[in-house]
Amino acid sequence: MIGYVTIGTNDFEKSKAFYEKALAPLGVRKTFANERMQGYGVKGQPGSLVVCKPYDEGKASHGNGEMVALTAPSRDVVNQVHAAALAAGGSDEGAPGIRTGTFYGAYFRDPDGNKICIFTMGA
Repeated sequence: MIGYVTIGTNDFEKSKAFYEKALAPLGVRKTFANERMQGYGVKGQPGSLVVCKPYDEGKASHGNGEMVALTAPSRDVVNQVHAAALAAGGSDEGAPGIRTGTFYGAYFRDPDGNKICIFTMGA
């Protein structure tokens, strides 16, 4: 069910170096990187850990840069979960849509402010 977890950082270069070293015994490898995010995973296993600069460019703190991402079987289910979350009292953090490549996701915060992503990959 868990697709990936992000961890916010205020020192991106230091954080990348730390996780590359700290996770090496697990067989973790860099799975992707861009100017604000770097992902790590184990070949052949689902899920990843992503270190990132917060999207809002604010200071990384508990809940800013951290997010739980849940996989969905289809884009329709992504849309349904996002709508249900808002109807249940959540707040919108990003309407459903393509983010990059075939990554289709939506973002919301629960009533406590925790950020959740629901996503699917592919058409």
